[in-house]
Amino acid sequence: MPLDIKPIPVLSDNYAWLLTATEGPRAIVDPGEAGPIMDEIGEGRLDMILLTHHHADHTGGTDALRERYGAKVYGPRQNREWLPRLDHDVEDGESFPLGNTQIRVLSTPGHAVGHVSYVVPDVPALFCGDVLFSLGCGRLLEGTAQELFDSLHRYDSLPDRTLVCAGHEYTRSNLAFALHVDPDNEALKARAGEIERLLEAGRPTLPVTLGMERKTNPFLRAPDVATFARLRKEKDSF
Repeated sequence: MPLDIKPIPVLSDNYAWLLTATEGPRAIVDPGEAGPIMDEIGEGRLDMILLTHHHADHTGGTDALRERYGAKVYGPRQNREWLPRLDHDVEDGESFPLGNTQIRVLSTPGHAVGHVSYVVPDVPALFCGDVLFSLGCGRLLEGTAQELFDSLHRYDSLPDRTLVCAGHEYTRSNLAFALHVDPDNEALKARAGEIERLLEAGRPTLPVTLGMERKTNPFLRAPDVATFARLRKEKDSF
């Protein structure tokens, strides 16, 4: 694998994602706080900080990490005024290297204005911030159901083996809703058992394959935006 990918728990239920290329360069995605990341890296290197969107639980550690390691900060051009200072602003369709590995940018608004996702085709892996969670999706905080529905379907061209590296450990609560709306889904029932085994062992439920999410996630399985909007509204008060 061209990258080692490791979730680092930060804050109460966030994950920052540490990417280490075989050539040595290293990046962190969505550092909500700096301390746990510094504990992991120690005196090692950190070359890049990748921000998916401007919410503080995804950006709060940026400046401290930049100061300690000299990392360059990448984030969405559309809302750069709400982000920590960017060294490189990015937009849909751009690619940039981490060592010999390319990282591709997808525009994925709906949860937040200007939200982007990062794709590493060589793995493949998807760093989707607060757009897609295991068995769930982001709330409509700054966009419409149509925008978020369209953003989720920006992932349609990615292969089933793609690793979904989401920004939160929401899987257990999302599971309860998924079983409520899709109780006869055998793949979902099997995933439920796996989730409980992982959590009981103190392990993260992520990453999960995009193929598994396509079988089990009610928001990815919604056939149209009207169904998606109804599910999202129902989940908000579940």
